Amino acid sequence: MFALPLTDSAVLRPLDPWQAEEFLAHMDRAREHIVPWVSPSFVARDLGEARQVLQRFADKRAQDGGGIWGIWLDGVLVGGVMFVSFDAALGVCEAGCWLEPGAQGRGLITRATQQIIDWAVDERGIVRVEWRTNPRNERSIAVAQRLGMSRDGTLRQVFRHDAGGRIDLDIWSVLADEWRGRRAGRPDPLTPRSIESSDLKAEIEGLMATFLGAFANPGGTRPNVEAIYEVFVPEGMIITNVGGTPVIYDLRQFVEPREKILTDGTLTEFREWETSETTEIYGSIAHRFSEYRKSGYLNGEWFEGRGMKTTQFVKTLSGWKMSSLAWDDEPTLRPATTSA
Repeated sequence: MFALPLTDSAVLRPLDPWQAEEFLAHMDRAREHIVPWVSPSFVARDLGEARQVLQRFADKRAQDGGGIWGIWLDGVLVGGVMFVSFDAALGVCEAGCWLEPGAQGRGLITRATQQIIDWAVDERGIVRVEWRTNPRNERSIAVAQRLGMSRDGTLRQVFRHDAGGRIDLDIWSVLADEWRGRRAGRPDPLTPRSIESSDLKAEIEGLMATFLGAFANPGGTRPNVEAIYEVFVPEGMIITNVGGTPVIYDLRQFVEPREKILTDGTLTEFREWETSETTEIYGSIAHRFSEYRKSGYLNGEWFEGRGMKTTQFVKTLSGWKMSSLAWDDEPTLRPATTSA
Protein backbone atom coordinates (compact mmCIF):
# COMPACT_ATOMS: atom_id res chain seq x y z
CA MET A 1 0.00 0.00 0.00
CA PHE A 2 1.45 3.38 -0.99
CA ALA A 3 2.09 6.16 1.50
CA LEU A 4 2.91 9.71 0.43
CA PRO A 5 4.85 11.79 2.97
CA LEU A 6 3.24 15.11 3.90
CA THR A 7 5.74 16.12 6.60
CA ASP A 8 8.47 14.29 8.46
CA SER A 9 5.80 12.83 10.77
CA ALA A 10 2.67 12.63 8.58
CA VAL A 11 1.68 10.49 5.60
CA LEU A 12 -1.24 10.20 3.21
CA ARG A 13 -2.51 6.79 2.16
CA PRO A 14 -5.74 5.06 1.08
CA LEU A 15 -8.45 4.54 3.69
CA ASP A 16 -10.19 1.22 3.09
CA PRO A 17 -13.09 -0.72 4.67
CA TRP A 18 -10.74 -3.08 6.52
CA GLN A 19 -9.60 -0.04 8.55
CA ALA A 20 -13.11 0.57 9.93
CA GLU A 21 -12.09 0.09 13.58
CA GLU A 22 -9.32 2.66 13.27
CA PHE A 23 -11.68 5.00 11.43
CA LEU A 24 -14.30 4.67 14.19
CA ALA A 25 -11.74 5.44 16.91
CA HIS A 26 -10.77 8.53 14.95
CA MET A 27 -14.43 9.54 14.55
CA ASP A 28 -14.87 9.27 18.32
CA ARG A 29 -12.16 11.93 18.71
CA ALA A 30 -13.34 14.10 15.81
CA ARG A 31 -17.12 13.71 15.91
CA GLU A 32 -18.11 16.76 17.95
CA HIS A 33 -15.78 18.97 15.96
CA ILE A 34 -16.82 17.93 12.45
CA VAL A 35 -20.57 17.32 12.93
CA PRO A 36 -21.56 20.92 12.02
CA TRP A 37 -19.66 20.80 8.73
CA VAL A 38 -19.93 17.34 7.15
CA SER A 39 -22.75 15.13 5.95
CA PRO A 40 -24.41 13.22 8.83
CA SER A 41 -23.92 9.99 6.88
CA PHE A 42 -20.14 10.44 7.14
CA VAL A 43 -20.01 10.67 10.94
CA ALA A 44 -20.01 6.99 11.87
CA ARG A 45 -21.20 6.16 15.39
CA ASP A 46 -20.55 2.42 15.48
CA LEU A 47 -18.43 -0.14 13.68
CA GLY A 48 -21.14 -1.04 11.20
CA GLU A 49 -21.58 2.58 10.15
CA ALA A 50 -17.81 3.01 9.90
CA ARG A 51 -17.61 0.08 7.47
CA GLN A 52 -20.50 1.50 5.46
CA VAL A 53 -18.83 4.90 5.12
CA LEU A 54 -15.55 3.42 3.90
CA GLN A 55 -17.32 0.92 1.65
CA ARG A 56 -19.24 3.73 -0.07
CA PHE A 57 -15.96 5.38 -0.99
CA ALA A 58 -14.42 2.05 -2.00
CA ASP A 59 -17.37 1.53 -4.34
CA LYS A 60 -16.92 5.04 -5.72
CA ARG A 61 -13.26 4.35 -6.39
CA ALA A 62 -14.10 1.07 -8.11
CA GLN A 63 -16.54 2.97 -10.34
CA ASP A 64 -14.04 5.80 -10.93
CA GLY A 65 -16.44 8.16 -9.19
CA GLY A 66 -14.53 9.26 -6.09
CA GLY A 67 -12.20 8.07 -3.36
CA ILE A 68 -10.94 8.66 0.17
CA TRP A 69 -7.46 8.90 1.69
CA GLY A 70 -6.46 9.12 5.33
CA ILE A 71 -3.85 11.29 7.02
CA TRP A 72 -1.74 9.56 9.66
CA LEU A 73 0.23 11.73 12.08
CA ASP A 74 2.83 9.84 14.13
CA GLY A 75 1.04 6.64 13.16
CA VAL A 76 -2.45 7.79 14.23
CA LEU A 77 -5.31 8.46 11.82
CA VAL A 78 -6.24 12.13 12.34
CA GLY A 79 -8.23 13.10 9.24
CA GLY A 80 -8.26 12.82 5.51
CA VAL A 81 -9.21 14.08 2.09
CA MET A 82 -11.58 12.75 -0.51
CA PHE A 83 -13.07 13.16 -3.92
CA VAL A 84 -16.76 13.45 -3.10
CA SER A 85 -17.44 13.13 -6.81
CA PHE A 86 -15.20 12.47 -9.78
CA ASP A 87 -16.16 12.57 -13.47
CA ALA A 88 -13.16 12.09 -15.74
CA ALA A 89 -15.33 12.28 -18.85
CA LEU A 90 -16.58 15.76 -17.92
CA GLY A 91 -13.24 16.74 -16.42
CA VAL A 92 -14.84 17.85 -13.15
CA CYS A 93 -14.44 16.63 -9.57
CA GLU A 94 -15.24 17.81 -6.05
CA ALA A 95 -12.63 17.56 -3.29
CA GLY A 96 -13.30 17.60 0.44
CA CYS A 97 -11.60 17.08 3.78
CA TRP A 98 -11.97 16.59 7.53
CA LEU A 99 -9.53 16.76 10.45
CA GLU A 100 -9.67 16.24 14.19
CA PRO A 101 -8.80 19.28 16.34
CA GLY A 102 -5.51 17.96 17.69
CA ALA A 103 -3.98 17.90 14.21
CA GLN A 104 -4.96 21.41 13.15
CA GLY A 105 -2.48 24.17 12.41
CA ARG A 106 0.11 21.92 10.72
CA GLY A 107 -0.85 22.44 7.07
CA LEU A 108 -1.76 18.75 6.68
CA ILE A 109 -5.04 19.26 4.84
CA THR A 110 -3.51 21.71 2.38
CA ARG A 111 -0.64 19.36 1.56
CA ALA A 112 -2.88 16.31 1.29
CA THR A 113 -5.34 18.09 -0.99
CA GLN A 114 -2.48 19.29 -3.17
CA GLN A 115 -1.46 15.66 -3.64
CA ILE A 116 -4.84 14.45 -4.84
CA ILE A 117 -5.42 17.50 -7.04
CA ASP A 118 -1.99 16.99 -8.63
CA TRP A 119 -3.02 13.43 -9.46
CA ALA A 120 -6.44 14.45 -10.77
CA VAL A 121 -5.03 17.16 -13.03
CA ASP A 122 -1.87 15.39 -14.22
CA GLU A 123 -2.96 11.76 -14.43
CA ARG A 124 -6.69 11.98 -15.11
CA GLY A 125 -7.02 15.19 -17.09
CA ILE A 126 -9.39 16.91 -14.67
CA VAL A 127 -10.06 20.48 -15.80
CA ARG A 128 -12.05 21.84 -12.85
CA VAL A 129 -11.73 20.95 -9.16
CA GLU A 130 -14.56 22.14 -6.92
CA TRP A 131 -14.66 22.73 -3.17
CA ARG A 132 -18.09 23.07 -1.54
CA THR A 133 -18.47 24.32 2.01
CA ASN A 134 -20.77 25.95 4.52
CA PRO A 135 -20.16 29.74 4.38
CA ARG A 136 -19.55 29.73 8.14
CA ASN A 137 -16.81 27.10 7.97
CA GLU A 138 -13.85 29.48 8.15
CA ARG A 139 -11.22 26.74 8.23
CA SER A 140 -12.57 25.07 5.11
CA ILE A 141 -12.69 28.41 3.31
CA ALA A 142 -9.11 29.09 4.39
CA VAL A 143 -8.04 25.79 2.80
CA ALA A 144 -9.77 26.73 -0.46
CA GLN A 145 -7.95 30.05 -0.42
CA ARG A 146 -4.57 28.43 0.29
CA LEU A 147 -5.17 26.12 -2.66
CA GLY A 148 -5.63 29.16 -4.90
CA MET A 149 -9.32 28.56 -5.52
CA SER A 150 -11.78 31.26 -6.51
CA ARG A 151 -15.23 31.63 -4.98
CA ASP A 152 -17.78 31.06 -7.75
CA GLY A 153 -20.88 31.86 -5.71
CA THR A 154 -23.38 30.56 -3.17
CA LEU A 155 -26.14 27.99 -3.52
CA ARG A 156 -28.71 29.41 -1.14
CA GLN A 157 -30.66 27.17 1.25
CA VAL A 158 -29.61 24.04 -0.61
CA PHE A 159 -29.68 21.63 2.38
CA ARG A 160 -31.88 21.11 5.40
CA HIS A 161 -30.26 21.74 8.77
CA ASP A 162 -30.73 19.11 11.49
CA ALA A 163 -31.56 21.88 13.95
CA GLY A 164 -34.12 23.40 11.59
CA GLY A 165 -33.92 25.83 8.71
CA ARG A 166 -31.71 25.44 5.67
CA ILE A 167 -28.01 25.76 4.88
CA ASP A 168 -26.25 27.72 2.16
CA LEU A 169 -23.33 26.21 0.27
CA ASP A 170 -20.36 28.19 -1.06
CA ILE A 171 -18.78 26.93 -4.29
CA TRP A 172 -15.03 27.40 -4.78
CA SER A 173 -12.99 26.06 -7.69
CA VAL A 174 -9.62 25.99 -9.37
CA LEU A 175 -9.00 25.24 -13.05
CA ALA A 176 -6.20 23.01 -14.29
CA ASP A 177 -4.27 25.85 -15.94
CA GLU A 178 -4.52 27.93 -12.76
CA TRP A 179 -3.36 24.98 -10.69
CA ARG A 180 -0.30 24.34 -12.84
CA GLY A 181 0.61 28.02 -12.70
CA ARG A 182 0.47 28.13 -8.90
CA ARG A 183 2.27 24.82 -8.57
CA ALA A 184 5.28 26.17 -10.44
CA GLY A 185 6.05 28.37 -7.44
CA ARG A 186 5.14 25.85 -4.75
CA PRO A 187 7.99 25.03 -2.33
CA ASP A 188 9.13 21.47 -1.70
CA PRO A 189 6.78 20.36 1.12
CA LEU A 190 9.43 18.13 2.72
CA THR A 191 12.25 20.61 3.25
CA PRO A 192 12.54 21.71 6.90
CA ARG A 193 12.25 25.40 6.03
CA SER A 194 9.10 24.95 3.96
CA ILE A 195 7.51 22.72 6.62
CA GLU A 196 8.11 25.31 9.30
CA SER A 197 6.99 28.30 7.23
CA SER A 198 3.94 26.45 5.92
CA ASP A 199 2.84 25.52 9.44
CA LEU A 200 3.28 29.10 10.64
CA LYS A 201 1.41 30.47 7.66
CA ALA A 202 -1.43 28.00 8.22
CA GLU A 203 -1.84 29.34 11.76
CA ILE A 204 -1.86 32.93 10.51
CA GLU A 205 -4.35 32.07 7.78
CA GLY A 206 -6.59 30.47 10.38
CA LEU A 207 -6.63 33.75 12.31
CA MET A 208 -7.48 35.68 9.16
CA ALA A 209 -10.27 33.30 8.23
CA THR A 210 -11.72 33.59 11.74
CA PHE A 211 -11.59 37.39 11.56
CA LEU A 212 -13.38 37.53 8.21
CA GLY A 213 -15.90 34.88 9.22
CA ALA A 214 -16.77 36.67 12.47
CA PHE A 215 -19.01 39.12 10.61
CA ALA A 216 -20.80 36.66 8.33
CA ASN A 217 -24.56 36.35 8.88
CA PRO A 218 -25.89 34.22 5.98
CA GLY A 219 -29.41 32.92 6.30
CA GLY A 220 -30.09 35.03 9.37
CA THR A 221 -27.43 33.30 11.46
CA ARG A 222 -25.91 35.31 14.29
CA PRO A 223 -22.38 36.55 13.55
CA ASN A 224 -19.63 35.31 15.84
CA VAL A 225 -18.19 38.75 16.56
CA GLU A 226 -16.81 37.61 19.93
CA ALA A 227 -14.16 35.75 17.93
CA ILE A 228 -12.45 39.11 17.33
CA TYR A 229 -11.35 39.17 20.97
CA GLU A 230 -9.85 35.69 20.55
CA VAL A 231 -7.72 36.41 17.47
CA PHE A 232 -6.37 39.80 18.60
CA VAL A 233 -4.06 40.75 21.43
CA PRO A 234 -6.10 42.69 24.05
CA GLU A 235 -4.51 45.99 23.02
CA GLY A 236 -5.16 45.40 19.32
CA MET A 237 -6.12 48.23 16.97
CA ILE A 238 -8.31 48.24 13.86
CA ILE A 239 -8.08 51.17 11.47
CA THR A 240 -10.22 52.19 8.53
CA ASN A 241 -8.69 54.64 6.09
CA VAL A 242 -11.54 54.75 3.59
CA GLY A 243 -11.60 58.23 2.08
CA GLY A 244 -8.22 59.28 3.45
CA THR A 245 -9.31 60.11 7.02
CA PRO A 246 -8.11 57.35 9.38
CA VAL A 247 -10.50 56.17 12.07
CA ILE A 248 -8.79 54.17 14.81
CA TYR A 249 -10.73 51.72 16.99
CA ASP A 250 -9.89 49.56 19.93
CA LEU A 251 -11.50 46.13 19.77
CA ARG A 252 -14.70 46.96 21.62
CA GLN A 253 -15.22 50.21 19.71
CA PHE A 254 -14.93 48.23 16.49
CA VAL A 255 -17.06 45.21 17.43
CA GLU A 256 -20.09 46.73 19.17
CA PRO A 257 -21.53 48.90 16.35
CA ARG A 258 -20.94 46.16 13.79
CA GLU A 259 -22.66 43.59 15.96
CA LYS A 260 -25.67 45.91 16.11
CA ILE A 261 -26.10 46.39 12.35
CA LEU A 262 -25.45 42.70 11.71
CA THR A 263 -28.22 41.65 14.09
CA ASP A 264 -30.87 44.38 13.74
CA GLY A 265 -31.60 43.82 10.03
CA THR A 266 -29.52 46.73 8.73
CA LEU A 267 -26.87 44.47 7.16
CA THR A 268 -27.93 40.97 6.10
CA GLU A 269 -26.45 38.09 4.12
CA PHE A 270 -23.08 39.72 4.69
CA ARG A 271 -19.78 38.00 4.06
CA GLU A 272 -16.24 38.98 3.12
CA TRP A 273 -13.38 36.87 1.83
CA GLU A 274 -9.81 37.14 0.64
CA THR A 275 -9.09 36.84 -3.08
CA SER A 276 -5.30 37.06 -2.88
CA GLU A 277 -2.63 37.61 -0.25
CA THR A 278 1.06 38.02 0.44
CA THR A 279 2.31 36.90 3.85
CA GLU A 280 5.79 37.55 5.25
CA ILE A 281 7.03 35.97 8.48
CA TYR A 282 10.17 36.91 10.36
CA GLY A 283 10.80 35.25 13.70
CA SER A 284 7.98 36.28 16.02
CA ILE A 285 6.37 38.93 13.79
CA ALA A 286 4.43 38.67 10.55
CA HIS A 287 2.59 40.82 8.04
CA ARG A 288 -0.19 39.97 5.58
CA PHE A 289 -1.28 42.20 2.71
CA SER A 290 -4.51 40.92 1.20
CA GLU A 291 -7.09 41.82 -1.39
CA TYR A 292 -10.61 41.08 -0.29
CA ARG A 293 -14.20 41.26 -1.45
CA LYS A 294 -17.49 41.59 0.39
CA SER A 295 -21.19 41.49 -0.34
CA GLY A 296 -24.56 41.65 1.36
CA TYR A 297 -27.79 43.60 1.70
CA LEU A 298 -27.47 47.05 3.27
CA ASN A 299 -30.88 48.47 4.23
CA GLY A 300 -32.43 45.99 1.83
CA GLU A 301 -30.22 46.85 -1.17
CA TRP A 302 -27.61 44.44 -2.52
CA PHE A 303 -24.03 45.68 -2.63
CA GLU A 304 -20.62 44.33 -3.50
CA GLY A 305 -17.25 45.81 -2.61
CA ARG A 306 -13.55 45.16 -2.67
CA GLY A 307 -10.44 46.60 -1.11
CA MET A 308 -7.13 45.86 0.58
CA LYS A 309 -6.25 44.92 4.15
CA THR A 310 -2.88 45.11 5.86
CA THR A 311 -2.61 42.98 8.99
CA GLN A 312 0.18 42.64 11.53
CA PHE A 313 0.71 39.55 13.68
CA VAL A 314 2.84 38.82 16.73
CA LYS A 315 3.73 35.50 18.31
CA THR A 316 2.69 35.31 21.96
CA LEU A 317 2.93 32.64 24.65
CA SER A 318 -0.49 31.39 23.51
CA GLY A 319 0.39 31.38 19.81
CA TRP A 320 0.06 33.86 16.96
CA LYS A 321 -2.31 36.80 17.42
CA MET A 322 -3.30 39.82 15.37
CA SER A 323 -1.94 43.09 16.70
CA SER A 324 -3.39 45.54 14.18
CA LEU A 325 -5.39 45.65 10.97
CA ALA A 326 -6.07 48.50 8.56
CA TRP A 327 -8.11 48.61 5.38
CA ASP A 328 -9.11 50.78 2.45
CA ASP A 329 -11.75 50.19 -0.22
CA GLU A 330 -11.92 51.01 -3.90
CA PRO A 331 -13.28 54.55 -4.34
CA THR A 332 -16.19 53.55 -6.57
CA LEU A 333 -17.41 51.13 -3.92
CA ARG A 334 -16.99 53.28 -0.83
CA PRO A 335 -20.61 54.40 -0.38
CA ALA A 336 -21.63 50.82 0.38
CA THR A 337 -18.83 49.91 2.79
CA THR A 338 -19.92 49.33 6.35
CA SER A 339 -17.80 46.57 7.78
CA ALA A 340 -14.20 45.48 8.11
